Amino acid sequence: MKLKQLEILLGNLKQFTNPKVDLEQYPTGSHIASRLLYMAENTYGDISGKVVADFGCGCGTLGIASALLDAEYVIGIDVDSQSLETALSNAEEFELDMDLVQCDISSLSWKGAKVDTVVMNPPFGTRRKGSDMDFLSAALKVASVAVYSLHKTTTRDHVKRTALREFAAERAEVLCELRFDVPRMYKFHKKKEVDIAVDLWRFVPDSSRKLV
Repeated sequence: MKLKQLEILLGNLKQFTNPKVDLEQYPTGSHIASRLLYMAENTYGDISGKVVADFGCGCGTLGIASALLDAEYVIGIDVDSQSLETALSNAEEFELDMDLVQCDISSLSWKGAKVDTVVMNPPFGTRRKGSDMDFLSAALKVASVAVYSLHKTTTRDHVKRTALREFAAERAEVLCELRFDVPRMYKFHKKKEVDIAVDLWRFVPDSSRKLV
């Protein structure tokens, strides 16, 4: 599938009907989502034929993109039941098989490498400090191949240092810098739209850990 085709398909997905600010729910736009998944597949081969988990899946954009790129199995995890309902509706619209689980990522009880690849657009940690790193920590514990994640460019040094030193990632690489379009969704938003610089990261988990 070509990049433009993937972007067009993702642009047709339903988004949050009742976004929750405490969960930092913002739609992952089709432009940024398509590029994340296209690079993961066409540069590294980390999607097709792989077991992929979409952490904090929201309306299912990254998980659905993974399924469209021929992932063997896709699971979406989110704490918000309303978002999961939208994700299910989106997956059914495309006639895609995607398992959805309601769970707080910090409470995920998986042990050892349970999936090949994790894709995610985690909270930036502006409402609850450290939530972005909670997601990354959980992802690196369960992925055997790679973790693809979006983080604010202003946190680049912190993300790399934490991933390598505290979470024992073998590699932490910024693949590119993108612009995340944040529309006016909440009462405290003053502007119609704000562009935030974000890094697309690829993390490689510690291959020496014991897999349970």
